[in-house]
Amino acid sequence: MSTALYPLASLEQIEKTPSREDGIPYELEEDLRAHGCKLIHEAGILLKQKQVAVATAQILFQRFWYVTSMKQFGIGDIGMGALYLASKLEECPVRMRDLINVYDLLQQRTAHTRATMIASASAPSSSSHPTKEFRYTPMSYFGSTFYDLREALVIAEMQVLKRLGFNVHVVLPYGTLVNYLRVLGLTDRTDVCTRAWGYLNDALQTPVYALYAVPTIVCAAILLTVRHLGIALPSAPENRWWELFDAEWEDLWSVCGYIMRLYRDRSIEDRTRVMGMLSKKGVRQWLDEHKTVDPQT
Repeated sequence: MSTALYPLASLEQIEKTPSREDGIPYELEEDLRAHGCKLIHEAGILLKQKQVAVATAQILFQRFWYVTSMKQFGIGDIGMGALYLASKLEECPVRMRDLINVYDLLQQRTAHTRATMIASASAPSSSSHPTKEFRYTPMSYFGSTFYDLREALVIAEMQVLKRLGFNVHVVLPYGTLVNYLRVLGLTDRTDVCTRAWGYLNDALQTPVYALYAVPTIVCAAILLTVRHLGIALPSAPENRWWELFDAEWEDLWSVCGYIMRLYRDRSIEDRTRVMGMLSKKGVRQWLDEHKTVDPQT
């Protein structure tokens, strides 16, 4: 498949990402990627942004971490920059101040949620410690917080362009999904269309759009859908439906694995750890704390 149409990571980048070379474990990097994409999605909803811009931003965000380490740039800043850039690429630009205000809200809410979870985990009886309701404190119009976030936004957008070599072409999967469902005769099933569409959106929280071509990802979403709904499609060796779309079974199964891992249960410790690593400062602090694990160091 042409990498000009589907810009994909190289095998070397996949085997050892810059973040893993800096000491971030694979599962932690995967969780940080997913959380960064969730923030992009939430910001898009609050800004009433088009889904095409949100999806483009999430794909650019995932690509970025195959050329740069999370030790150098925070996932919050890069997510904000990716969404700002994608809004321009999809011709639905947002005001810089609106985007900054929304991300400030999301970061405050994340910090409040993290503090609440830590307090609940440490307190044996939650009834004696009632949970405080989150209240957003707007930043000062002329305060340093806004100007710091604006500078971070400008730098993040510039770094996404620079480190991706201005190769920001993105092919979204939604039109391909509709065509494939039409070929398979499933367009009259609302539950199939809704669930498959949902899997494609969930897959944006994973690196699959930087690893596999869109037809493979769409076929994986259809596979998960028909498996969960109990719909039979031709799968005999001489008549496999996914081969009609030039997809390989091993690739389909791999994409399905990425998507299904999103739904696994995570401990409070894992969730609070991710929430505390939205900035490069948090990542570096975590790395410093875990340098002493190896007695040889």
